[in-house]
Amino acid sequence: MRKNLWVIDLALIGLIFFTWTNLRDRWAQAEQREQVLMRRSLPQLAVPFIPALANVGPVTSSAYNEVAQQFLFSRDRNPNVILDPPPPPPAPKPMPDLPLAYGVIDLGAGPTIMLAEKSGALQRGYRVGEVVGAFKILALNSHDISLQWEDKIVNRKIEEIVDKNAMKASTPPPQGNAPPISTQPQVTQLAPVKTGPGVELGEKTRACQPGDTSPAGTVRDGYRKSVNKTPFGESCRWESVN
Repeated sequence: MRKNLWVIDLALIGLIFFTWTNLRDRWAQAEQREQVLMRRSLPQLAVPFIPALANVGPVTSSAYNEVAQQFLFSRDRNPNVILDPPPPPPAPKPMPDLPLAYGVIDLGAGPTIMLAEKSGALQRGYRVGEVVGAFKILALNSHDISLQWEDKIVNRKIEEIVDKNAMKASTPPPQGNAPPISTQPQVTQLAPVKTGPGVELGEKTRACQPGDTSPAGTVRDGYRKSVNKTPFGESCRWESVN
């Protein structure tokens, strides 16, 4: 039994020695190959010729203007925006017809003008500051009148705004085509003439009745008759005596 153990021990010793010898030889060979490789020189390669780069100028924002205009998210984008033409200004509002004048009366308390909004309309007396139709009276005298319509001032001679139709109606027809005068006596029944104060023109003022021939200064029903000369003829009115 002991003899067998010695044989095994010797075999192990021999195997270890063989392994160590083999490893030493391989290590020596590797060392030798490394030395050979370290001593070997590499062939010298020619250095390639590299041309110099072109000079690059300084970077400016204007050089990228085209890029900013073309490189956009949408192809229909354009820096040159075409704006729609502005709408034409509205046409000015036409001014209404001026009121028509029928006379001016001034009895010491300021002038009063007889006006109507249109021919044939009701006429009455107006003073400075009052409104007739779309117009406000700013200034007034016996010859001129100043009216305001919205933000526009209109100055006129009173003779320019006189109702021409009323003047034509009051003009007698020409005598050239007058019918022959009848020799037969005619009986004309005259309507009774109304006298005294007529329609109210303003505060404490009334118009004269057509055909009233009572003299100036006549007092009736608390009013005194007053007759004044104007550019349109005689102006008659009744004033309160109270």
